[in-house]
Amino acid sequence: MRHFISVNQLSKENIISLIETAEKFKQEQYYINQQIFAANLFFEPSTRTKMSFIVAQKKLGLEELDFHSETSSVQKGESLYDTARTFESIGAQLLVVRHPADNWINEINANVNIPIINGGSGKEEHPTQCMLDLLTIYQEFGYFEGLNIVIAGDIKHSRVARSNANALKKLGVNVYLCAAPNFEDNTLDFPYVTMDEAVELCDALMLLRIQHERHKSSSGNTYHYLENFGLTKERERRMKSHAIILHPAPVNRGVEMDTDLVECDRSRIFKQMTNGVYMRMAIIIKLLQEWGILHEHAIEKRQTITA
Repeated sequence: MRHFISVNQLSKENIISLIETAEKFKQEQYYINQQIFAANLFFEPSTRTKMSFIVAQKKLGLEELDFHSETSSVQKGESLYDTARTFESIGAQLLVVRHPADNWINEINANVNIPIINGGSGKEEHPTQCMLDLLTIYQEFGYFEGLNIVIAGDIKHSRVARSNANALKKLGVNVYLCAAPNFEDNTLDFPYVTMDEAVELCDALMLLRIQHERHKSSSGNTYHYLENFGLTKERERRMKSHAIILHPAPVNRGVEMDTDLVECDRSRIFKQMTNGVYMRMAIIIKLLQEWGILHEHAIEKRQTITA
């Protein structure tokens, strides 16, 4: 695996291996005992993904090279490719990139000779978010085969929907989509259900944020969205007793879901955020090992100091 760009590049065995590694990092603390520099090149706003990568890197002992697009040479017209090559040239050994273009990887893939992790590409892919979602689902059920999972919301503009739908199908999940008019994506070959059908069908309901920044028209109007297409408290009461609620966040409270449900007993939203740190640690280690950047005994378990 040269770069971590898409869940489509992963086999079922690859996915389970990363889940197991993330679980190990969650249970025991490990770090890298050699100096490694990582650059997080975020060209879009981000809280969870960027901070999650930074915490993952710090837990592993990596050193972050600071980058803010608004104060960088991007403002002078520097391309993504030249930015990536600059960081490689000054010593970065890992790049995490989030960019609004759907296929930015094509711009930098050929000549950048350090591992790249996709932190979000336009509306196409968000593979690390997908992997932390899979970790959360696996922790809940212990398996994937035969689960009914509904992805609901702004399917058309969501990179999370695309990554998750394809990965879940690969794992034997029965995937369903649910979307308001103008939010469907007919390039994804999965059946659509209504929200009223979804809540009674699902083992896990994955809600999505309305991507206002990607809309080219007023199709993103949220007037009466919750009542017509969102997760109300009345709909939540009709879910199976074991069913869980997921959301990549940020949550538009009172739009995709009633604000009281964000932290209800079914919700795993903040658990997803916690899992993001450990899954990103697993992905970082996997790439650094495959590139041969880590020396043979580079990963050590932290010693717990007891009083």
